[in-house]
Amino acid sequence: MIRRLLLAAALAPSLLLIPVTAAAQGTPAAPAARQQPTGPYTQRWNIDRSHSEMTFSIRHIVSRVRGTFRQWEGAITIPDPVNWERGSSIDVSIQTASIFTDHERRDAHLRTSDFFLADSFPTITFRSTRIERSGDDARIHGNLTMRGVTRPVVITGEFLGTQGAEFQRVGFEGSTKLNRLDYGVAWNRAVEGGGVTLGDEVTITLSIAATRSRATQ
Repeated sequence: MIRRLLLAAALAPSLLLIPVTAAAQGTPAAPAARQQPTGPYTQRWNIDRSHSEMTFSIRHIVSRVRGTFRQWEGAITIPDPVNWERGSSIDVSIQTASIFTDHERRDAHLRTSDFFLADSFPTITFRSTRIERSGDDARIHGNLTMRGVTRPVVITGEFLGTQGAEFQRVGFEGSTKLNRLDYGVAWNRAVEGGGVTLGDEVTITLSIAATRSRATQ
């Protein structure tokens, strides 16, 4: 009896490999169903500079000065196209020397050590750390690096939707405010009658269009 039990135990793993139903009917077993890939599905979107805009404004005495950067680029990586806020990342790089306020003398001054120190710090970068979403509203948390100083910022904005076959274009608008003193941009000058030339708070406004470059499994 013991010998029979040992023999059955030895044969059990081999018996489990036999497709019982097919063997009973005398027909070959059907091939196993092919499993779908389980790796992350990644969509990458490049910011379309020709249809995007990045502007800033700062108080100047009793008005505001507005400007932009003429050279910048960025990309959005989306692992989950349905719940796009999960694990997505946004990277933007700005060429500091490309600052433009439509005033040549002022732009030259902004490139100096009084402001952006463009020769020593040629790029300004933003890298997201997490995204909060409520419907089409979004809060993008990230780190902004300027003049070698990195500070957290939050961009509050709105997802504008997608367009094209298989969502070839996506749109987003957003804005944030930062204190220039946090980045060592401290230049100022007193004005006649009291006060100073520049305010400390800078408002940054974004209007982004991005196109999908690839989708990989």
